Amino acid sequence: MQIKNLDTPCLLIDLDTLEDNLTRMQSKADEYKVQLRPHMKTHKMISLAQKQIDYGAVGISVAKVGEAEVMTKGGIKDIFIANQIVAPKKIDRLVKLATQVKLGVGIDSFEGGKRLSEVFSVAGLSLSFLIEINTGLNRCGVEPKEDAWNLYEKLLKLPCLSYQGIFTHAGHAYGADNVFEVKKISDEECRLMEETRQFFEERGVYSSQVSIGSTPTMSVWQGHQGITEIRPGNYVFYDATQVSLGCALPENCALTILATVISVSSGRAVIDAGSKVFAMDRGAHGKDSLLGHGIIIGKNSILARLSEEHGVIDVHYNDTFLVGEILRIIPNHSCTVINLFDYVYGVRQERVEEKFSIEARGRCQ
Repeated sequence: MQIKNLDTPCLLIDLDTLEDNLTRMQSKADEYKVQLRPHMKTHKMISLAQKQIDYGAVGISVAKVGEAEVMTKGGIKDIFIANQIVAPKKIDRLVKLATQVKLGVGIDSFEGGKRLSEVFSVAGLSLSFLIEINTGLNRCGVEPKEDAWNLYEKLLKLPCLSYQGIFTHAGHAYGADNVFEVKKISDEECRLMEETRQFFEERGVYSSQVSIGSTPTMSVWQGHQGITEIRPGNYVFYDATQVSLGCALPENCALTILATVISVSSGRAVIDAGSKVFAMDRGAHGKDSLLGHGIIIGKNSILARLSEEHGVIDVHYNDTFLVGEILRIIPNHSCTVINLFDYVYGVRQERVEEKFSIEARGRCQ
């Protein structure tokens, strides 16, 4: 089938670009002798998670228990939940998962660890964990070195928890103004993690995993002493946010929205895709760094505003739009956009090759 014959709005993955992105990140991991454990919250697809493992990833990262359950059913065997799991119902689900896959979780409090320990002790199972370190995002995580060590000493007293190491997410890189600021954040992330690792080792505790990762920081990362694992997610597709940061080029963006121009007036054009397709994302972690709601490929005009079913384009004087014209648009944030769709088309050139189910979309628990 030709792309032009698809109904719109719909979601496309350029398979050649996707494979280039997978190869490039895996090559970086191999070059610097670290494990790649990609975060699947971007693509939410079993088939793509397996493809990442086929390329060399050791396993995957997820944000939610529900995502882990979907990936487990899909045959993925090594899963790290890069989040704090404290609700009783979710911990019960963790116990079931721990009997099926190699499972790890994040912890950043004694109370969280205590809740996990109590349930896993009753089940007679052990749970691997990493302590989350705050390296500047100021979301979850304890402070480096002393605070991390103090938490470790408390958690050490709890049964059925197995310490593996430390992890962080430098998501504040999304608030950078340019790629040079991203590089500074990446360097600081690595410095704090290495200092924390050394702090533990000086006290006789070896951290087998020192895990970092965000797509912006990984785009500039060139290895660092003590780091054993990287966890980028967005790199599979990239998006307009990554382009605005200088961490990707438009041609690196594998995910696009196909939309049809349905109305043209003086100074504006309207497409059949609105907030139910693009979301309303204007930059991750509080940074409004983007003009409009996506990059219209081949045009200079701005997708200026969205209602639920319509997108309104402010037409640049060099552009023309025709009723019925098909547009491909790079979304601002691929992770939120793909969560709005049930399936996505894999394409090469102008032909559709595959139709992929997005099995983990909507898994918010």
